[in-house]
Amino acid sequence: MIDVKIEDSWNAILKDEFSKTYFSEIVAFLKHEKSLGKTIYPKGSDIFNAFNYTTFEQVKVVILGQDPYHNPNQAHGLCFSVTEGIAPPPSLVNIYKEINQDLGLPIPATGNLSKWAKQGILMLNASLTVEANQPMSHSEIGWHKFTDAAIQKISDDKENIVFILWGKFAQGKAALINPHKHFVLQAAHPSPFSAYNGFFGCKHFSKTNDWLTAHQLHAIDWSL
Repeated sequence: MIDVKIEDSWNAILKDEFSKTYFSEIVAFLKHEKSLGKTIYPKGSDIFNAFNYTTFEQVKVVILGQDPYHNPNQAHGLCFSVTEGIAPPPSLVNIYKEINQDLGLPIPATGNLSKWAKQGILMLNASLTVEANQPMSHSEIGWHKFTDAAIQKISDDKENIVFILWGKFAQGKAALINPHKHFVLQAAHPSPFSAYNGFFGCKHFSKTNDWLTAHQLHAIDWSL
């Protein structure tokens, strides 16, 4: 079920995590669930896509999500992103609306955000798997230890990273981030239930680019 094929730089950075008991327990859990005939998203080869699309050296922005999409053909390992040909879900639609208001870019038809990931945005869900139709079903199997370790490594070993934390869950990860070395942006979650409580108008996309260019880094092309 889980094939640990992760990009070389991340493999080096996170190698200690792979040898820890909790990670072995994640693997055993996923294999057991699969043996029971349960459907797990994303597919095994996509589980580590956030890392495989964006090397450790490339990371300049981190967007934190909570959980993969749990409906068919959606999740492919990047938070908020869906596979090509799948309609953008409501939270992503609201992200596009904010980009439109912030930067004047047209609202895309695609929901596939791999173009962002390839520019140095680590699009990381706290949990890397989920059972079909069961949101948050893998939130306590150990993934948070793994992704927290990745966030901590970025904070400790890099400088001038933009961390984008939408919603209370993501904001809870701020404790892992050194605010004196990095730029931490926080707002309400883009979900339709909360977007009007401070996500709309947050201007995180222009603020990200302003920070990057001020630190001699290439701005993100948010168009798709």
